[in-house]
Amino acid sequence: MADEPEIWQPKFNPWLIAVVVAMAAFMEVLDTSIANVALPHIAGNLGASNDESTWVLTSYLVSNAIVLPISGWLATSFGRKRFFLLCIFMFTVTSLLCGIAPSLGALIFFRVLQGAGGGGLQPMAQAILADTFPPQKRGLAFAAYGITTILAPTIGPTLGGWITDNYSWRWIFYINLPVGVLTLFLVFRMVEDPPYIRNKGAGVRIDYIGIALLALGVGALQILLDKGQEDDWFGSHFIVTLMAISAASLVSLVLWELHSKTPVIDVRMYKSFNFAVANLMMFVLGVVFFSSLVLMPQFLQTLMGYTAQSAGLVLSGAAVITLITIPFVGQLTTKVPTKYIIAFGWLALAFGMYYSTWHLDLLISFKKASTLRMVQQCGLGFLFVPITLSAYIGTAPDKSNSVSGLVNFMRNIGSSVGTSMVTTILARRAQFHQSVLSYHATNYDAAFRNQLNGLSQQLFHAGATLPDARVQAYGFIYQSMQAQSQTLAYIDTFMVLAVAAGFMFLLAFVVRKNDPSAGGHVVVE
Repeated sequence: MADEPEIWQPKFNPWLIAVVVAMAAFMEVLDTSIANVALPHIAGNLGASNDESTWVLTSYLVSNAIVLPISGWLATSFGRKRFFLLCIFMFTVTSLLCGIAPSLGALIFFRVLQGAGGGGLQPMAQAILADTFPPQKRGLAFAAYGITTILAPTIGPTLGGWITDNYSWRWIFYINLPVGVLTLFLVFRMVEDPPYIRNKGAGVRIDYIGIALLALGVGALQILLDKGQEDDWFGSHFIVTLMAISAASLVSLVLWELHSKTPVIDVRMYKSFNFAVANLMMFVLGVVFFSSLVLMPQFLQTLMGYTAQSAGLVLSGAAVITLITIPFVGQLTTKVPTKYIIAFGWLALAFGMYYSTWHLDLLISFKKASTLRMVQQCGLGFLFVPITLSAYIGTAPDKSNSVSGLVNFMRNIGSSVGTSMVTTILARRAQFHQSVLSYHATNYDAAFRNQLNGLSQQLFHAGATLPDARVQAYGFIYQSMQAQSQTLAYIDTFMVLAVAAGFMFLLAFVVRKNDPSAGGHVVVE
């Protein structure tokens, strides 16, 4: 029966199964971003401050991040289909509870449960696709999954803003109900576990120490990433304590799991150089993708006066690019080794970020901003699918649950690191550029005096008294200096992302070369 994994085929059409599991993944990924723009509404409605309302996001991300890496163990121990159904049910029910939450405390509690349920949806959807399709067609399957993963965060803020403006913040949770019920029914009817992962949970032993170390380490890491800039990083005893707890717990986790007979996370998989490189690339992809996803709308809203909905429309063009490129890349993986597609993707992504440093300014038009975002996202379609595919190169079929859990975990942690990194770089570089620009804002600088006098005269002729005109002129110049320093900070951040993508381009050539016609089979070079 050694060939059983090769000949097993699902009873239903694989593409029908792909659509069903992609629905579940889309619902979960959308929920990670759709609540962001609703925080002010939630705070006002529930009588909380804006700082307190951010725990609505943090609580979800913490529980989600804890479940992701152990989802492979849970699926293998208790049955993948059973675990997937439980996650969908839990996510759907807690979405209803979040919508009817009477207080902020209740909402945060329900978001913890919702994050735990959602944590298993992405990796299980990916693992099901990996087993449903033969290796040579996995690229096409991951393309369908990739569309949901990249599109959902793009449309989430726009959809969330529209719902909260026209209805209520509670509807951002209610919209999960019909999708969840339909997906639950379809998964129950259509999805099945392949023979080589069935009945592995008999007599399962639970690694309580591993789970405790993981929850402590990942939970502390997620909170410090989310609150670090807000609390001034090393200037906060709270953040320093979280760093120490996270580092000690995660190092202990790795050591414990290496010697455990029943590890909750198969850390031995990282002994495979190819798998480790694929995880590193997925981590950096999460950093770059979510960083750029945060940067453009934030720039347009804070400095250009765009609403959340209009800033979201700028991102819509990039979503169309993704819809076009990802299916094309899925086909390309059946003809070209993944390492070459990955190299091109990183090169395109580096160019897109570098291109942004030359064309981002305070006079940018809506059309130009949309074009800029399209250029930024062109490379993403060439990365998600082949990196995911490369993680499976050389791995046994019964490891698909673990592969999907760890790969998705690395991408999610990368997104948290990217968001935290962006806010920190923007704040620090804006302070730096403002201090540099302020050197010229003195009466000893002829250009500054001319600008100040000219602006004072304009305000004086507009009806202000001479002293008031002088004060207002100083105020306008200071506002301009702040806007310029913040714009330069955005440019610096895009340059950092370009450099990171450039390093990954070089790393792409060490990925093992696969045979496109065989998917997971390695070519001996």
